[in-house]
Amino acid sequence: MRYIITGRNIDVTEGLKSAIYDKIGKLERYFTEDTEVHVTLSVEKERQKIEITIPVKGNIIRSEQTSNDMYVSIDLVEEIIERQLKKYKHKIVDKQQASPNFTQEFIEKDYEDDDEEIKIIRTKRFGMKPMYPEDACIQMDLLGHNFFVFLNAETEEVNVVYKRKGNTYGLIEPEF
Repeated sequence: MRYIITGRNIDVTEGLKSAIYDKIGKLERYFTEDTEVHVTLSVEKERQKIEITIPVKGNIIRSEQTSNDMYVSIDLVEEIIERQLKKYKHKIVDKQQASPNFTQEFIEKDYEDDDEEIKIIRTKRFGMKPMYPEDACIQMDLLGHNFFVFLNAETEEVNVVYKRKGNTYGLIEPEF
């Protein structure tokens, strides 16, 4: 695997790089050596955060973990990604398309599902009237939700607004 390590508000020391190579290196058994791993380390106040993004054809494997110790965050993020790989193996590995990123051993091995299958237990239907993103944020707050699906009055496309940390909002627009 090829590592692209970035630091925000933190110097990426040799010790941190070594910990990343040791811990995240355990994932090498799942990926081919030309798979890129994007690692971002950041510090905000007492929060030590690591974000790992592994783009594979057609999907993105991603996890972020925060703690008061960067080394603990590194340990946690490796466990989460490994669990994701095993849990969603059949969904992320399409033998014709995604196999260039994964090792043959990972593709052929069956993993036990330690979690239940994803089950949709409820379906909601609702009419969508056109509104502006700012109005959708207000509606979301009134409902007490952390996201809201709406028809954008400007673009006439289905969009999603969501709450972010720091009392801010995000907007998701489709890309064709």
